[in-house]
Amino acid sequence: MSIAINQNACIGCGKCHDVCPGTLIHLNADRKAFIKYPKDCWGCTSCLKECPVHAIRFYLGADMGGMGSLVHTEKERSEERREGKEKRSS
Repeated sequence: MSIAINQNACIGCGKCHDVCPGTLIHLNADRKAFIKYPKDCWGCTSCLKECPVHAIRFYLGADMGGMGSLVHTEKERSEERREGKEKRSS
């Protein structure tokens, strides 16, 4: 388990750096996030949840049955959530 950070998508907000419990995510001179030792990643996915532009993906290696798959999360906006509830209750 590890993460992959897309440097081109990173906006340099530092949220991933702030929430990483292992202090594994660092910011370069341009404030772009990077992980120096991806194999040390704990797989907690805190950084994925905090990244506002989805620049971080969770890497599922073959040892996890992912065969190199990249996974990301997206927060559902409150409007979409509300509309979904309204449709279900109709």
